[in-house]
Amino acid sequence: MSGKTWSELGIDSRLVETLNNNGIQQPTPVQAETIPPLLEGHDVSARSQTGTGKTLAFLLPLLQRIDAKSGAIQAVILSPTQELAMQIVRVAQAYSEPLGIKVQQLIGGAALKRQVEKLKLRPQLVIGTPGRIHELLKLRKLKLQDVRQVVIDEADQVFQLGSTKEVESLLFATGKERQMAFFSATYPEQMARFEGRWMKSPMRIQLTPEHRVSQTVENYYIISDKRDKTDTARRLIRLLNPKSALLFINDTNEIANWESKLSYEGFTVEMLYGDSDKQRRAATLDRFRDGRCQLLLATDVAARGLDIEGLPLVLQLDPAVDADHYVHRAGRTGRMGRSGVVITIVTPQEVFIMEKFRKQLGIELSERAMYRGELLSMEELSEATRPKLDRIAKEQAKRGSRQQSAAPEQRSPETAKGGVKKAAVSAAPPERKRENGDGTSANVKPVRKPAADKASVKSDKPKPKSAKKRETKDKGAPKWLKEKRQTSNTDKK
Repeated sequence: MSGKTWSELGIDSRLVETLNNNGIQQPTPVQAETIPPLLEGHDVSARSQTGTGKTLAFLLPLLQRIDAKSGAIQAVILSPTQELAMQIVRVAQAYSEPLGIKVQQLIGGAALKRQVEKLKLRPQLVIGTPGRIHELLKLRKLKLQDVRQVVIDEADQVFQLGSTKEVESLLFATGKERQMAFFSATYPEQMARFEGRWMKSPMRIQLTPEHRVSQTVENYYIISDKRDKTDTARRLIRLLNPKSALLFINDTNEIANWESKLSYEGFTVEMLYGDSDKQRRAATLDRFRDGRCQLLLATDVAARGLDIEGLPLVLQLDPAVDADHYVHRAGRTGRMGRSGVVITIVTPQEVFIMEKFRKQLGIELSERAMYRGELLSMEELSEATRPKLDRIAKEQAKRGSRQQSAAPEQRSPETAKGGVKKAAVSAAPPERKRENGDGTSANVKPVRKPAADKASVKSDKPKPKSAKKRETKDKGAPKWLKEKRQTSNTDKK
């Protein structure tokens, strides 16, 4: 808040009473900066982030300077969209009543004949879209020569969206001594050209340009393949379970496809886009504000400047086309100091856009991922997905190294080297005693013989060589000779 009171700014006591009844005790910084010069009649070009109270900033001094006794149209407020125009109309009707001022809305999509009939009631303030007001002006059903105040809300969008010729023809039709006021959250380069063309020594008021996105808003993005975006959006909405969420999409041709897919998943979904008629759009917004539908699918044009009280989540199914559009999308939540969350679903090829917005807007814009019912940062995800077996293995390795370092003497050289000998090889046979010729004995270490293949061994004890020779010699000899040799050998023994 600014620290000043409404009375100190010069606001009429009847308006101050209405403000207090609505729970608005003190003006915001943009209201405190813009109301005094507007009351003095200066041209003002104000830039302030969304959700800071710009509507009351231009509406209160405008109403206060209107002569309720005159039946001429004295002020015009232009808005880029039907929804924003109706939003301004509701606020204007609440604060114009104690002053006795009549307000008329002139919005495209409504019955032209009915609007012409209501103009016969001689309203002092007209609020509408450029297209419909221009149409009535061409039909000579609307006279603007007595207009002394012109306010263009979301001025950058008004000059960018509709035909600039339409807007300029409206401004030409107003009085020469008119007061001009431009209000917007962004300030494109072409705005300076329009200021120079339509304003006289304008007072430029820019508040907190370093924080174009409210600091009470958290900004994240989630990476998903294009074909998986529907499933990612479904899981994210299930996880966060917001009471309401505004979903932005870039291509109007895709909005019906998204609506059918999300409805199939069980969500209550409504659509808001520029081609729908006024009655349907008004009914859609009423259902969304009342909480009868959870999700509202919208394009940038349709949701421009919408004030949806207490909106907790803005989900961008497609990234904004530029930083200015990101500012306006993010401005639908976190209004008037409340908290809010903006999440963008991007493909891997679109991640660079998030980095660009982070630098241009000076905001914290970090990646998030869904894991086990939580929305985690990359650091938290890395910690949560670390395998438990990996941690257990590290703990066991540390425990084993401590045990080895505590008792090194208990290990054999073979074990220390990591080798293990077979029991058959490491076991040594006992020593045997050999008797000498003199009756003494001596220890003889056995000679280890390599194991032989059982298939190659024919007998345990090989025959002596002499027996082999004898068998060879006797072979084929007569019987008497064999007996003689056998007797001779017996005598020798």
